[in-house]
Amino acid sequence: MGQRGTFEPEEVAKVHRRVRDGALAAAGLLWVACAVAPPVRAEGEIEILVVKEHGVGSPTLAQPYVDRFVAVAAEQNSWPGAKGQYFSTRNAAETYLASHQPHYGILSLAAFLAMRKPHHLEVVGKVASTLAGGEQYFVVSKTATDLAGCKGQVLASDHTSDAQFVEKVVARGDFKLADFKLLQNQRPLQSLKQLLGGEATCALIDDAQLGELQRLPGGGDVHTVWKSRQLPPMAVVAFPAAPAAERKAFQASLDGVCDQAGQDACAEIGIHMLDAASPDDYAEVVAAYGR
Repeated sequence: MGQRGTFEPEEVAKVHRRVRDGALAAAGLLWVACAVAPPVRAEGEIEILVVKEHGVGSPTLAQPYVDRFVAVAAEQNSWPGAKGQYFSTRNAAETYLASHQPHYGILSLAAFLAMRKPHHLEVVGKVASTLAGGEQYFVVSKTATDLAGCKGQVLASDHTSDAQFVEKVVARGDFKLADFKLLQNQRPLQSLKQLLGGEATCALIDDAQLGELQRLPGGGDVHTVWKSRQLPPMAVVAFPAAPAAERKAFQASLDGVCDQAGQDACAEIGIHMLDAASPDDYAEVVAAYGR
């Protein structure tokens, strides 16, 4: 480690590789097409939207995983073809939806909650990856001993752009963002560097970031002062464009995606759970989110 708040190039490169792997997992979570330009839809082709927020790295790096999952999904469901589109922000996904009618989506929890009503989404499954994160959140610090010690201090995070999700689903009344001096950023690694470099007293991070923290120089000096309850993983959803019979068959096929042809790809991107699901599995967080 060099001057305070900086890291040697090889240290940064090592962490970026690990965080990039998490982004690849998010981008590769089932049938994702990662070209930046909107795909050209062939006749009868099924479009699938993936929105994984707070990821880093280039989406195009996930293409090998994408091709394998698309092929498995299309074969298991007897689709004439399937194409996916990956986005790391809700705004980009909304632009895509203005001119496309995907049948299915795989959405990180905050994106699902925000898009559920406007797009009439129906939960058909759930998918969890050890690399994707977002199932639990933590406030961490080097100096504060509890959450009260963070209030009134600088809190670094890349999650605070969605105040409704953080306050209603993550915090559940334990804190509001107005309790802190926010240092908002766009990159997960940046929050950790700001905390370790002394620019922030505390940081709000998710489970994937917590795992990376322990691998950073000085990460062992950071401890958890607060943690959220366990939250549901990424939601697999059907859009209104998906016919009832097709979505029923798709939902029934989810349990087998990581078997046989898809087994190796699932293992490579850290998927440890892929199951059919119903709205009941997300009812508690939907109620907490409101509107």
